[in-house]
Amino acid sequence: LFSALNVLRPSIIKAHKMKRFEFSEKYLFFYDQLEKANLFLEAMITHRHKPDDDRMIEWLFKHPIGDGGVWNMMTDLIKKYGAVPKQAMPESYNSDHTRWLRRMLQRKLRKDGYRIRQWKNKSETFLRRQKTNMLAQVYRMLVIALGEPPKTFRWRYETEDGAITPFKTYTPHQFFREFVADQLDDYVMLMNDPSRPFYQLYEIEYDRNCYEGHNWEYVNVPISVLKNAAKKSILDDEPMYYSCDVGKQLNREDGILAMEQYDYSSLFGVDLNMTKTERIRTFESGSTHGMALMGVDTAKDGRPVKWLLENSWGEKSGFEGYLIMTDRWFDNYTFRLVVRRKYLDDKTLKALNQKAVKLPPWDAMF
Repeated sequence: LFSALNVLRPSIIKAHKMKRFEFSEKYLFFYDQLEKANLFLEAMITHRHKPDDDRMIEWLFKHPIGDGGVWNMMTDLIKKYGAVPKQAMPESYNSDHTRWLRRMLQRKLRKDGYRIRQWKNKSETFLRRQKTNMLAQVYRMLVIALGEPPKTFRWRYETEDGAITPFKTYTPHQFFREFVADQLDDYVMLMNDPSRPFYQLYEIEYDRNCYEGHNWEYVNVPISVLKNAAKKSILDDEPMYYSCDVGKQLNREDGILAMEQYDYSSLFGVDLNMTKTERIRTFESGSTHGMALMGVDTAKDGRPVKWLLENSWGEKSGFEGYLIMTDRWFDNYTFRLVVRRKYLDDKTLKALNQKAVKLPPWDAMF
């Protein structure tokens, strides 16, 4: 959510001539967790007659809920629940440290999912009544940990020339319509997965948070196409949602991502190198973390040399909260990019008209 919302933030600041602005990530995180709990329970109802060793049942119990996400999860949430500025629902210890809450929610959902399977021969009416009670308990846990989201709030902001706007009362949906609504439908989700055909549209089952929402749907493109779109967007002052395998070749203290940092093959005297396709097919590598892609450093001929990422790990992590990656690292460990349509070539845009190939949730690209 941090990365996706930070993609929207600069254009809001520019359009309304604000001095500064931040969304409340905690507000959407509250509903993200509630919606994911509902999605899990609905999945358990749908698949309740499958045997315990069915792959879908195993996957659901191993992944009942998570605190990460992708672009489509933010857009579905913000359209359904609106948005609020940070002042309306400030961050807290529990929203900055979600591991404990995630573990408790996972335990709760596994318990409830098991109960649903014990009631597999009960009626749909009975099961959904029980699901409503289960979600009420999840809501209680979220309120205790995060606080209850505001229904209305008063807000004003400082303009870039130092003026203070009058206070105005908003609902989250009114705030969304005034500041955000016209931006969300202009973005395209891209992936670089060289293990599969390029210029094919894919979606991944259950890679969403809202039951009625949209799965992660993307066009698989060569890294050169993804990189070209990213460069155009940055040069036009448009940051992007971006995700990668951030733990590979990471110098966390200095915020550097570079292929040459750690030479494990020389250390052990064993060839440990793998192609990107080999890493994907064997689950050695995959998209693990989302950030905002903010900048590019180019050579005299326009070729990218380094890229700048705004991270969500805090200002004390990396280079004042940022990571710098080399272009070679970008090629090897970049997976997802969300970019405006105007920066894409015709061949990529044409691929959006295909029927998407649906991949299972245990796919390496989840």
